[in-house]
Amino acid sequence: MSRKKTTNSKEVRNQNYEAKKMNTSENFKKKKDKSLPWWVELLFVQIGLPDKLLIKILKTKKTSKEFIKNEKKSITIFLSVIAILGYFYPVIKHAKNKLDCEAIAKNYIIKNKNIIGVNNREIKMISTNFCHGGEEIYEIENLKN
Repeated sequence: MSRKKTTNSKEVRNQNYEAKKMNTSENFKKKKDKSLPWWVELLFVQIGLPDKLLIKILKTKKTSKEFIKNEKKSITIFLSVIAILGYFYPVIKHAKNKLDCEAIAKNYIIKNKNIIGVNNREIKMISTNFCHGGEEIYEIENLKN
């Protein structure tokens, strides 16, 4: 009797295995029956682009997902650095333009105006004033006369 029980249990196992096998094949068919994404439908079915291109796109998509998953920390740091540089770039550019304006105004004052008795700090002050909209640069000759 124990022998029959073991055969029955083997038969039950085989039936369970066959049932599972059938379920997996049904699941596979369900996965296969999914509709294509809109971009695949448009580009490769309607327009008729080559299938090799689709394979390359899907491989690239898969590798990029894996890369993002594995390198999340370094990508976050890189994007943060880019955002910080993008945020401070206008400030740096404004400061550079301001310094360039002061240097050009200082050179103009030294070359074209009568600056006898005016020290270097006063020239820098006048050039800064001129770059901020002041008109003292035009009054230098009037003061000396």
